[in-house]
Amino acid sequence: MPGGLDHIVHAVRDLDAAAEAYQRLGFTVGARNRHPWGTHNRIVQVDGFFVEILTVAEPEKIAPHRARAFSFGAFHRDYLARREGLSMLLLASADAKADAMAYAAAGIGDDEVFSFGRDGQRPDGSVVKLGFSLAFARDPLSPDAGFAACQHHHPENFWNPSFQTHANGACAAAAVAMVADNPTDHHIFLGAFTGLRDLHASSIGVTARTERGDIDIVEPVSFRDQYGVSLATDAEGARFAGLRIAVEDLAVVERLLKQNGIVATRHIDRLIAPDLCGATLIFEQGMVR
Repeated sequence: MPGGLDHIVHAVRDLDAAAEAYQRLGFTVGARNRHPWGTHNRIVQVDGFFVEILTVAEPEKIAPHRARAFSFGAFHRDYLARREGLSMLLLASADAKADAMAYAAAGIGDDEVFSFGRDGQRPDGSVVKLGFSLAFARDPLSPDAGFAACQHHHPENFWNPSFQTHANGACAAAAVAMVADNPTDHHIFLGAFTGLRDLHASSIGVTARTERGDIDIVEPVSFRDQYGVSLATDAEGARFAGLRIAVEDLAVVERLLKQNGIVATRHIDRLIAPDLCGATLIFEQGMVR
């Protein structure tokens, strides 16, 4: 069964401009990495979670979707043809093959595990080997949202406290927020994707409380009420809209953003950066589980 939140992909058209925007928000952003299938990324780490800022840099290298072979590159190429924003959520996996089998049994995935490796770089400049295996899942009602479980094969080479020190004091992922006209339509998929039997359902939506961060699916009006941001319902089914980040001191973030000329608003004890390349970033006080 998958674990907590591992990472979210933020698909952007200009990778370095998006990385600069994250830096102005007070995040430490890693160097550019290149995938052999045509996407490039830069990474923002907190404890046990990361944001993968990603672009399609070499479209000629992208492989098409094939039977039982989900193309990560093709999905993001097509996503960026429509919009920028949070495109795919990946949960932590201890065994991607087992998770792929569980997704197939639940009727939410029938793709082969996608395994790959690349070189990484430590803060001192030394090169290390990284490896990942992805088990993809699909919500048939939500074509604009990608889902997978991610197994790290060399986690000791990937996670590094030096990359997790941020000027804004970011320390953990609190939640990923999704919007849908009818959140309960996605209740069954969310339970199968996370492996959680008991989801929290209320009048405003559905929540999966994983061991590291929540997944919330709410109506657009509820997203507006909670975060002060109005979203157009221009996507089919559920889509990713916001990322909640726990910080050590919200006042520090507020001063930093003001200093860097970032437009952000206070809303119900949170600090909201409403449009970061199609995504809403939500800063809130305190540590999470």
